[in-house]
Amino acid sequence: MSSPADSPAAPAFPDAPPSAWRVAVLADSDTRWKWGATCARRLAPGARVDGFLLRGRATPTARQLAEAGVRAEALREVTGPGFAAAAGRDRYDVVVLACVGGGVQAMLHALAHAWAGAPLRPVVVTGYVGVVYEKLADGLLLRHGADVLLANSPHDVERFRAVLEGAGADASGVTPCALPFLDGGGHGGAPPPAEGRPYTVVFATQPSVPAGREERLYLLERAAAHARRHPGRQVVVKLRSRPGEHTTHIEEIPYQKLAARVPDGLPANCRLAYGHMGELLDRTDLLVTVSSTAALEALHRGIPTAVLTDLGIRETLGNHHFLGSGCLASWDQLDAGHRPQPDPGWTARQGVTRGAARGAFDVARIRLAALVGTRTGLPPLAPYYTAATAPGYLPGILARYGFDPQGRPLPGRAAPAEEGSALRRAARGALRDAARGVYRHAVQRVAPAVRRLGEL
Repeated sequence: MSSPADSPAAPAFPDAPPSAWRVAVLADSDTRWKWGATCARRLAPGARVDGFLLRGRATPTARQLAEAGVRAEALREVTGPGFAAAAGRDRYDVVVLACVGGGVQAMLHALAHAWAGAPLRPVVVTGYVGVVYEKLADGLLLRHGADVLLANSPHDVERFRAVLEGAGADASGVTPCALPFLDGGGHGGAPPPAEGRPYTVVFATQPSVPAGREERLYLLERAAAHARRHPGRQVVVKLRSRPGEHTTHIEEIPYQKLAARVPDGLPANCRLAYGHMGELLDRTDLLVTVSSTAALEALHRGIPTAVLTDLGIRETLGNHHFLGSGCLASWDQLDAGHRPQPDPGWTARQGVTRGAARGAFDVARIRLAALVGTRTGLPPLAPYYTAATAPGYLPGILARYGFDPQGRPLPGRAAPAEEGSALRRAARGALRDAARGVYRHAVQRVAPAVRRLGEL
């Protein structure tokens, strides 16, 4: 990873085009890095983008960053206080917070403190990585206070504004857009001979949905059974991460390890795969998932998409979000040759109709340009949660990221000086990697074993 320049140029003049802007993206996982950096490119074409990876359990590895397929002019790992110091008021035009809700809330308070009294500050943007099927009110109120809160569909715009207004919060920052990676063309399920390849079924897995071992093994066995039933097809089990890596959600039971428990093993035409989802969708004829955002990517490309009902339609699975989509189906139906047909009205409301994403960022670009052009008149950041409105909730969130209730770095958590020899910096990095490895081992090996013992 490279580091941002020690003395970056000052932010652009108010009337400068987006290509002259400087944008900082803070992300806490591989998925959120992909979303945040891609949003930055869509919102400010040609701008310089500096990436910051929030240090934590899900900090992406070099492999995960490469798979995300989005590059930045500079990229480095930071703590919360470190980012607050780096995103000083004289350094960036736009700051994109691509973090979990608690991380966004902590950084809003930290940046509000860092920029207090400043005549000029960056415009702050945040949003959601994909489908919002849980913690709607909690997640929105934690993100409230940013200048722009991106909503990925007309459906989300309505929901977001209703929740915020219902809580008495200003909803003017809610801004329509689309998932930034809905840009593939896709072949729309063209017959196999058109490309000289077998009919390809992709099962898009998720780190924590479903969470149980038996349910995850069941899904893998059904994918293998589908391959056996259709020997002329290629079944690809798309994995999210390698064992030891973490994503936005913790994966305690990786499919890679469950593969050894599939009776008779995986057939020759069923394989596990990593890689960029967009590239895999380019050769996909049927996408199968429980509730992955990959379903929206596939629908946008016109690829038949099945959202599984085998484990029920449940809020904990997230597949309830697809009620009315026309995509709900079971493995039995897919084995029998069923190809789901999406409901046009549903896909339009979700912003995944083919061609709908073409101008989806126009409104957000116009709004962002207006805000950047009037930064001297921007009010201080004002999150919904404060020490007065949520005294039993907010301090714990801020402390988790290294800040006190006023957004100041806690004692001993201030941004470390960038000094010391290269050897010393490398040693610190190795120590962090080792500690992160111990944590991931505990999550994937020790914690499940302790739970099994507790069930005896």
